[in-house]
Amino acid sequence: MSPSDTSNAEHYDVAVIGGGINGAGIAADAAGRGLSVFLCEQDDLARHTSSASSKLIHGGLRYLEHHEFRLVREALAEREVLLAKAPHIVKPLRFVLPHRPHLRPAWMIRAGLFLYDHLGQRKKLPGSRGLRFDARSPLKAEIRRGFEYSDCWVDDARLVVLNAMAAREHGAQVQTRTRCLSASRHQDHWNLQLERADGSSFSVRARALVNAAGPWVARFIESGLQQKAPYGIRLIQGSHLIVPRLYEGEHAYILQNEDRRIVFAIPYLEHFTLIGTTDREYRDDPAQVRISTEETDYLLAVVNRHFKHQLSRASILHSYSGVRPLCNDESTDPSAVTRDYTLELSASPGEPPLLSVFGGKLTTYRKLAEAALERLAPFFPQMGPCWTAAAPLPGGEEMSDSRTLAEQLRQRHAWLAPKLARRWAGSYGSRAWRLLEGVEEPADLGEHFGATLHAREVDYLCRQEWAREAEDILWRRSKLGLFLSEEEQDRLRSYLDTATRQSETCVLAL
Repeated sequence: MSPSDTSNAEHYDVAVIGGGINGAGIAADAAGRGLSVFLCEQDDLARHTSSASSKLIHGGLRYLEHHEFRLVREALAEREVLLAKAPHIVKPLRFVLPHRPHLRPAWMIRAGLFLYDHLGQRKKLPGSRGLRFDARSPLKAEIRRGFEYSDCWVDDARLVVLNAMAAREHGAQVQTRTRCLSASRHQDHWNLQLERADGSSFSVRARALVNAAGPWVARFIESGLQQKAPYGIRLIQGSHLIVPRLYEGEHAYILQNEDRRIVFAIPYLEHFTLIGTTDREYRDDPAQVRISTEETDYLLAVVNRHFKHQLSRASILHSYSGVRPLCNDESTDPSAVTRDYTLELSASPGEPPLLSVFGGKLTTYRKLAEAALERLAPFFPQMGPCWTAAAPLPGGEEMSDSRTLAEQLRQRHAWLAPKLARRWAGSYGSRAWRLLEGVEEPADLGEHFGATLHAREVDYLCRQEWAREAEDILWRRSKLGLFLSEEEQDRLRSYLDTATRQSETCVLAL
């Protein structure tokens, strides 16, 4: 088929450009309402912004200072919705806020926490309280009091993948490593020209087009659609450090800094502490973002001002960076740019609609998707009602928490290593039972690459979760890249190369 010939193109109700959290969330919601959906992502799912977050489901305590009450209220309410939808990857987390009187007075923090406790529909998560620190505290001796409140932790990349799986299970077509080169209106539909990673091209038609390209949203409008973007986008870089476990306990810290920004220190994968994030303007290619020397020094300095244990560059095990595509509100302070989302609908009478997504945050992706479908509803009178609030994500079905599930897995399979049972329960939820179908002993798990990663799981990720490369598995589907040696990672790459040669779709027998 030539690029201009779309006579044999598949026809969908909605085409979604972008496989980050917003695109995956919109695709899942639309498919569940009975629409036919096509989603394409130029790289791997969650390859960019959506796997480079602070990995929190939170209201955004500091957004109260910027008077973003609607955003905070919506985000607070979503915490418990997502806890119920995905109990395997969303976990309650208590945050400790050390009080530093010269930065914010205690009355201001108490007032903020009071609002934080009551703006959202909090039922399961405990409220805030004051704290006194003694000599056992990991904080410096001069920090004697503080506050504690609730939010949640999430595996961000898995949240994206699970939404893509939900979309597929409702009939959506999800294509990764597929770039949308251009799109044009033709009578009552859009013609999309697409290119796969192998260079082959194809076309699809859609009655509506959703541009959820994240950092590329404005660029796609200008280059892919040959139109002027209705909003400016500010790319705000956020970087994180991973260091050996900095303190004991399962709580996180929210650290105030003299520039009135905050930095989180979060327990990570049992052995580490995650530190972030930064806020600075970014003007280069979003795919090439890397932590800067200034950001590294900034994060280390904030942590070292608070904790007895001092960190240096030698303490850093890993770092990652992403860019947040935020709507340009003309703020002079990158940390004050709104994290709220804007949906821009473009459609003249008789034309197929274009819906572009500007901004947004991980916590409110589901509400953003509902708002997007509400904007598209007039074009699809047959579309079903809202449904995602009470529907579990894949793996969240019939489970209460990952700890209980891990115990159940080991009761059924006594030979299963406790560490593997815990990781599978916390990554796959009830879908872990599928990984164990027909498995009777450790040998049935296949080649062991290290750190509890076996061929059985790799095959599952290729077949069910669009994994193709080692990095997809090591840094997004799991975070085992922190545990596998270079030699072990190379063995995984060789295994995947062999599997790809045997089957272009990487569908392996379980």
